[in-house]
Amino acid sequence: MARYIFITGGVVSSLGKGLMAASLAALLQARGYSVRIRKFDPYLNVDPGTMSPYQHGEVYVTDDGAETDLDLGHYERFTGVASRQSDNVTSGRIYKTIIERERRGDYLGATVQVIPHVTDAIKAFARADTVDEHGEDLDFVLCEIGGTVGDIESLPFIEAIRQLKNELGRGQSISIHVTLVPYIAAAGELKTKPTQHSVREIAALGVSPDVLVCRCEHPLPVSDRAKIALFCNVPQSAVIPALDAASIYAVPLQYHAEGLDSEVLRAFGIEPQYAPDLSRWTEIVDRLVNPEGEVTIGVVGKYVGLQDAYKSLNEALVHGGIANKVKVHIRWIDAELFEGDESEVAQQLEPCHAILVPGAFGERGAAGKIAAVRFARERRVPYFGICFGMQMACIEGARHLAGIEGASSTEFGPTTEPVVGLITEWMGRDGLEKREASGDLGGTMRLGAYDARLAGNSVVASIYGSEDISERHRHRYEVNTAYKEALEKGGLVFSGMSPDGTLPEIVERPDHPWFVGVQFHPELKSKPFNPHPLFASFIEAAVKQSRLV
Repeated sequence: MARYIFITGGVVSSLGKGLMAASLAALLQARGYSVRIRKFDPYLNVDPGTMSPYQHGEVYVTDDGAETDLDLGHYERFTGVASRQSDNVTSGRIYKTIIERERRGDYLGATVQVIPHVTDAIKAFARADTVDEHGEDLDFVLCEIGGTVGDIESLPFIEAIRQLKNELGRGQSISIHVTLVPYIAAAGELKTKPTQHSVREIAALGVSPDVLVCRCEHPLPVSDRAKIALFCNVPQSAVIPALDAASIYAVPLQYHAEGLDSEVLRAFGIEPQYAPDLSRWTEIVDRLVNPEGEVTIGVVGKYVGLQDAYKSLNEALVHGGIANKVKVHIRWIDAELFEGDESEVAQQLEPCHAILVPGAFGERGAAGKIAAVRFARERRVPYFGICFGMQMACIEGARHLAGIEGASSTEFGPTTEPVVGLITEWMGRDGLEKREASGDLGGTMRLGAYDARLAGNSVVASIYGSEDISERHRHRYEVNTAYKEALEKGGLVFSGMSPDGTLPEIVERPDHPWFVGVQFHPELKSKPFNPHPLFASFIEAAVKQSRLV
């Protein structure tokens, strides 16, 4: 039976619970254990699919088509374990399920209440799907509770943890509490009182932490660790300092140095058999700390004011740098800067060794992205278009090379030249899938992993080393194949298609140093120890470009 590690946070949000969970899972893997991480989100949205990136950051998509919290991206990047629909649940989804069951009469006329019905649903979610890809029981399931202890929204989840710990029995679960030890500059001291209050609050709810992870800006003195241990009822060795790291990929090594993984095993009564193999992480950190060069990538986006909106993209570019042993500087550029001022395009993009246009929704910023595509094509600067970025590459090619001046997307409104349009049916994983143009925004996209077939003589086939690939999608609009012939006459080759040949997946310009547009999101499958081949190749092209300028 799987052992459970429940992870909560206190004092303030954004303490890095997700990163801590991912790092701990990576350390347990390095000791030979199998792991899975899941996220409980207290908000009432059914999923983050309709939330603004400025509200929530990026939406992470799994192979099975779930729109999930961005922390699941951390989980995958640090463990290599593919996340599933069952790894993220919100209060909204829990309540929606319960209400649907109540309307069907499944509760046989009972009064439906938070306890036991909501907490039972949370516990069922936590205990479901706890086997690995071979059908074997997992060694550890890590469950991260979003938000902060004391929030009204998170109370049912804390209560569910309390019940689960009793049901699982002694030695089958522990609780880790991530808290803040602030530094008061005027006094020149770290203050432990917020941590004491946070632990007292969660203990009052029936969950006593076994391990405390203390975020702090300065090293935590032994005296302060002893004080926290005394007042919070944990061994001093279970007070783990967590200082800021130069890179998130150095965090597993830092936590190991502070004894986090050893303390977790001790809390379970497990005697470690051997030291963890951390060679993967030491090599990654060495490449980050000792690069052999550097490149600048211009990302022309819509949500550049909040970098969490492009979290996986940011990390995938870093992974491309790791693959090429170079440091990647990302120049975030608001696409609206390019609208109406052509000189601004050159001013912003000339310092860049490569240009990337990421995914987005809506017309705002589209003209600026098209201008960025044209700059990259005419100046022969490596270009990577992802999802919306591929669509803009097709519209740019149609307007300026195929003679279709009115080329546009139906996403922007009615048009006589719909180079990009809403597709209402396609062959999916389970047969024919349909959607209505007027349907709800949530659940009407092509979501999750879909296969694609690449042209054997294409640039992308040589990059992948294969003609058959599977990548994750998240979009409502597709490039219209009615314009395929016209676009290819303009030099834009459709080098990847869905297996039935109906949906364009990849376009490229073979006469360009590096020009690729993809309808899917390759950044979602990139990992520091296994960089996505498209990002590795893109950064390699940027390195070559840097030597030309």
